[in-house]
Amino acid sequence: MVPQIDKQTDQTDQADGDDAIFAGLTVLDLSQGIAGPYCGQILRQQGARVIKVEPPQGDWSRTMGRSREGLNALAIAYNTGKESVVLDTRSEAGRRALFELASHADVVLQNYRPGVVSRMGVDYDSLRQARPDLVYLSISGYGADGPSSALPALDTVMQAVTGMMHVNRDAAGKPRRVGFFVIDLATGLYAAQTVAAALYRSARTGKGRHIELSMLQTCAALQAYVLLEDALFPGDASSVFTAPSGLFDTADGAAYVSMVNDAMFLRLCTLMDRADWTADVSLHTSAGRAQRAAEINNAVAEMLIRQPNAHWEALFTRHDVLFGVAAEPPAMRRHPQAIHAGIFTDMEVPGVGALPWTGMPGMGRRQPPPGATPRLGEHTEDVLKEFGIALA
Repeated sequence: MVPQIDKQTDQTDQADGDDAIFAGLTVLDLSQGIAGPYCGQILRQQGARVIKVEPPQGDWSRTMGRSREGLNALAIAYNTGKESVVLDTRSEAGRRALFELASHADVVLQNYRPGVVSRMGVDYDSLRQARPDLVYLSISGYGADGPSSALPALDTVMQAVTGMMHVNRDAAGKPRRVGFFVIDLATGLYAAQTVAAALYRSARTGKGRHIELSMLQTCAALQAYVLLEDALFPGDASSVFTAPSGLFDTADGAAYVSMVNDAMFLRLCTLMDRADWTADVSLHTSAGRAQRAAEINNAVAEMLIRQPNAHWEALFTRHDVLFGVAAEPPAMRRHPQAIHAGIFTDMEVPGVGALPWTGMPGMGRRQPPPGATPRLGEHTEDVLKEFGIALA
């Protein structure tokens, strides 16, 4: 059952990992890919037990990209610590076993196309009769009904059809995808937050909830200000909010410079010895600087190209102006603040060695991985036996 809320729980202990937030919670993860599994992974790192049910061929994300010792980055990142159970729901015995397993869960996650879980016998209406407090999450591409509901959806496709690629267009104006699965991951985050809210309600009232969340909704939510900007200024394609802002070449690389407020721009004027900008009141607001963005950005570009990143990083830091060296992702593991904050710990993977494990934000420092990455069907026998479920 859903754990009851203890108002006396020590929040410091939770942050240190001594009292996992979702300890005692059982999650049945029927999802595949990234969005649903990431939601399950968040709940797992917050203390829940997550049983991942896969078809005989496995979650399709297990075969995406490169692998070592039968594991790829997606399987490790989004399924570590879960228990893998294989059930063939094409058979009556498999469907019966799945229903029995679902009846023991506090949360069920699924991201099949509309109608599939009904054929599997584990749709919300079928399960809530036995579990009125059940929290059930359905993730889809376009929603449970409507003209596009039956269409397949992937992160990159959704980036294209919702305008995100256009927002991320290059200097020549050509649309391009964000270089990682941002829609999948954001959908997983929204899902985990909504599941947590539904669990709170369930603990208070005993009532469950069917959460229906689409990737289309995620795309709209992520681009809320972009859509509002377009509605406020229709026909104006400008995306400049302030200046300087952008990625600039330096003598040995590149760095991003941006302004948070008008006071920061005046500090930049001092750094650049631009008394003329300081004296020009039209540049004392973001709106004023946006109108002269090309001029200001060109001046910053001409300055930064003369010295290496280390020189500019020290100077911008001293003047408290936003500046970030454009690094490759592995550099984050060596970042002094990441080391200090204990963001990464080593994860030993048999046959592979130590890999960097990223803890869950807000759950304390140096979090160990919540278990091993499950092999396909590794826990089938033990889990079914635990719940008294027979496939015969």
